[in-house]
Amino acid sequence: MDTVSERTPFHAGERAAQKRAGAGDVAQWASGFIRDYLPQQHRDFHTSLPFLVVSGAGADGHTWVTLIDGPDGFIRSPNPRALTLNTEINAQDPLRAVVDAGTDIGAVGIELHSRRRNRFSGRLKRSGAAYTLDIKQTFGNCPQYIHERSLRRVPANTPAPAKRKEALTPSQTAWITGADTLFIGSGHQHGADVPSRGFDASHRGGLPGFVRVSDATHLHIPDYAGNNFFNTIGNLLADPRVGLVFVDFDSGSLLHVSGRASINWHPDPKQDPEAHRVIDVTIDAVIERPNALGLRWSKPDADLRQFTVSKRIKESEEITSFYLSPVDGEGVTPYAAGQHLPIEINVPGHTGPVKRSYSLSGDPSDKSAYRLTIKRESHGLASRHLHDALGESAVLRASQPAGDFVIPQDSAPLVLVSAGVGLTPMVSMLHTLAQDKAARPVWFVHGAKDSAHHALRSETDALVEAHDHLHQRLFYSRPSAADQAAGRFDHHGRITAQALLQLEAGATAHYLLCGPARFIAELRSGLEAAGVPAEQIHFESFGPSAR
Repeated sequence: MDTVSERTPFHAGERAAQKRAGAGDVAQWASGFIRDYLPQQHRDFHTSLPFLVVSGAGADGHTWVTLIDGPDGFIRSPNPRALTLNTEINAQDPLRAVVDAGTDIGAVGIELHSRRRNRFSGRLKRSGAAYTLDIKQTFGNCPQYIHERSLRRVPANTPAPAKRKEALTPSQTAWITGADTLFIGSGHQHGADVPSRGFDASHRGGLPGFVRVSDATHLHIPDYAGNNFFNTIGNLLADPRVGLVFVDFDSGSLLHVSGRASINWHPDPKQDPEAHRVIDVTIDAVIERPNALGLRWSKPDADLRQFTVSKRIKESEEITSFYLSPVDGEGVTPYAAGQHLPIEINVPGHTGPVKRSYSLSGDPSDKSAYRLTIKRESHGLASRHLHDALGESAVLRASQPAGDFVIPQDSAPLVLVSAGVGLTPMVSMLHTLAQDKAARPVWFVHGAKDSAHHALRSETDALVEAHDHLHQRLFYSRPSAADQAAGRFDHHGRITAQALLQLEAGATAHYLLCGPARFIAELRSGLEAAGVPAEQIHFESFGPSAR
């Protein structure tokens, strides 16, 4: 028996993938990021969704992925470890028969207009006229490769008959090569009742054509930088069966693909320079279901506005601020502190616009321009282009600000905690809170390597000095001799949960965390172990989990 997987959320395949990718001992910290229940904010999120993406093993032994939709409010959460789906799964769905009998599934709830998502695994079964879903594991994801889309419902109709094949038709090949989104499913069914047993459903996205089809039975999916959990890759190392679903967002049609996967750990960078690995899929079965959903999606192209880079400011060794002013001369769309801005940039060598979302770091009361404060990542396609090629007067496109990582609407004290470039939404919040007439206590707690890597320092210093209800604590993990001599920081080392608790913000305080997944996981785990309720811990993660 795999005794390690009994103690951690990861099985041997996932740990092997983490090790091969150089991610380190993810299990050492990730248990604080993965739960066996849904926090209230995730319950609220899932019960607001019009559909769920679900993966599992079909009655034919293949792994499949599907979308389950229903009327408004069809998903409910009777308790933190359960969801109910008040809908009917169509008889042509490849998972219908096994769900009726009860089966392990992986799922991802995703909101394409806001780009939020949350993944979980559990057991789904019919219960009278509805379905019950018992939660096993759950965790959130960053929205980097999610393409924003708005949703609408259409009148219910009878879906056309499903088309079943063992290989792709030319029209299905065109569907896949034109897609910018897919959902992938994989599973690990070893062990009796360990946390790592079950299925996983995950989102994959990229520019149209990011999935390559080499022939009617072979396709290739790039694996970009993620959270370093390697749930999909690890599952496929243990069990190569894989399921995919492609959505026709205009018609509500679904293209289900099932097959076997292998991992190319050294892909040709000329085919996709951002791909760290490639999942090579040999297709065994294909099911096309025309008009399967009563939902339709559209891209918010009409909401895109052009902005010019009116100013660039180098904030630290790796971080630069870009001020974006509307080309049309109108003011910027108002936003709440903590929200992000989806942007599109044209990168030479790429056939379509590269889309990213970055937290807004400026003062929300400034209606003249948006400010994005961005770290240059050595392997980041967008951030490298922004830093290296996007000068003042350059033009890019952006849609409406979005996101729900915002200031809690009550009067409780706030502890804003960030690491590295994770300070961007916190600085925006600090501006808003500086103008708070209620003047509730606020602690701005930030961790950086040293002063050379500490962005926006003079700005936060000025805000804190000017307002008695604002306080600041700075942690430098590798301060220079000059930093130490000048006393430029408060603590030598990394931010810990114990250090946050020593602020004595009070039992009702909200803790807002932003940084890499490992940073968040360790702080969440420590705060909850000390008795801070999960509902008072809010977070936004980004990038790879290594600090």
